[in-house]
Amino acid sequence: MKIINRRVTHDYTILDRFEAGVRLTGPEVKSLRGGHAKLDGAFVRVMGSEAYLVNAHISPYPFARIENYDPKQTRKLLMHKKEIVSLKTKLASANLTLVPLSWYTKGSLVKLEVGLARGKKQYEKRDAKKREDQQRELDQEFRGKVT
Repeated sequence: MKIINRRVTHDYTILDRFEAGVRLTGPEVKSLRGGHAKLDGAFVRVMGSEAYLVNAHISPYPFARIENYDPKQTRKLLMHKKEIVSLKTKLASANLTLVPLSWYTKGSLVKLEVGLARGKKQYEKRDAKKREDQQRELDQEFRGKVT
């Protein structure tokens, strides 16, 4: 099971990737394993010496109690303190942000891939789209002609 945030690679240039655990409840884990989650509009915030995932949507598990359940609640990320301190210094020194890239399972654990990213300007997005289109046209033209 892997849930990917596809919009991130369009809006940001990913400079570095990190793996983090997430503090979840049992029904949230079951819902994630079923693929009922979205990372659209989510971001990671470092407060003090802890990192939090903000605005990620996990749909309620249909067979669990949903009393007082907020699908977009803030969730704590489980990372080593040294990693958080290094991320905090990188964020403070440059114009960077932390964005969630994907949810995935690793054995029985649910992990979140977090990326250290720099925002793209509008012209950079257009150039990237143009390069992708040119590459696609080349691939179509040379399909089956490789000796």
